[in-house]
Amino acid sequence: MTSGNNGASTPEDDDPFGYLYADGQANGAQPPSGGGYGYPNSVSRVRAVGERRNGQQQTAQYGQPPTVPQQQGGYGQPNAHYAAPENFGGGGPSTGRQPAQNGGGRGRGPNTKGLLIGAVAVVAAVVIGITVAMVNGDSGDDDNKASDQVSASAPASESASPSESAADDANEAELPKADAKALNLGGSAALASDVQGAQAAGGVYVGNLNQVGNSVTWTVNGIPSDGTYTVFAHYSVPGEDQEMTLTVNGKTFGTKFNLGNFARAKDGDFAKGWTKTYSWPTLTKGTNTISVSCQDGDKCNVLLDQLYLKAGQVKN
Repeated sequence: MTSGNNGASTPEDDDPFGYLYADGQANGAQPPSGGGYGYPNSVSRVRAVGERRNGQQQTAQYGQPPTVPQQQGGYGQPNAHYAAPENFGGGGPSTGRQPAQNGGGRGRGPNTKGLLIGAVAVVAAVVIGITVAMVNGDSGDDDNKASDQVSASAPASESASPSESAADDANEAELPKADAKALNLGGSAALASDVQGAQAAGGVYVGNLNQVGNSVTWTVNGIPSDGTYTVFAHYSVPGEDQEMTLTVNGKTFGTKFNLGNFARAKDGDFAKGWTKTYSWPTLTKGTNTISVSCQDGDKCNVLLDQLYLKAGQVKN
């Protein structure tokens, strides 16, 4: 064997681009021209797809795994399934895994779409559960708040209700009532019993109140506690509505004591004009004085036969 340059001796020395360099051209490197390129007599690994090393040719169908002969090697002998990559036709090295077949032979990966849908469903269920819990919690809090508000406002409503009493500690004891004979008369006011319909004992009432300075005063004993009370007056007014001054413990209460013609009696018909009115003054525990008087600007054509009290703000 004569020495010389027979091209690259190993695949590592086979530079396919040697023809681009001066030393490569000196060694006979040629550009590609149909049959290959590189140094003359160089090692070439280029083979057609499916061509076996031993000259046999097997063309694998696209997407189909290569047919590998079943061969059981002895102990310590190489197994045909693990032959070198170039011994298989139709592609690169096998990983020992057969691709899944589906119709045209394409392999399918894991069902990531199904996993994603499942994950989304779980997250949605958790979010819905949290939302429901929050709504129920808020609803419960709102109910508790409403109950607290009702409880807090109940005392105020009860005290303002016309049907409830502000003197429950007095066990709804009968409050004082004064007939005409028990009233202190002022000015030229006088007792009479000519007109029928008075509720006071003996049908007695106070008349002649239609003059400035005339009055009736009631000294009330036994008020059980401080608070708001209702003072009632039973009286007769025919024809036109009247109004007088109400004084409680020496102080004028409100604007005027309304003595309207609620019975709709005709002018001059006192017998059919009996009715009642009320006001809601504040009284103190013990003794109080209540006066109904005719003052400047008042209308006092009234017959009055009774004054009486009820606890709280009531109308009957």
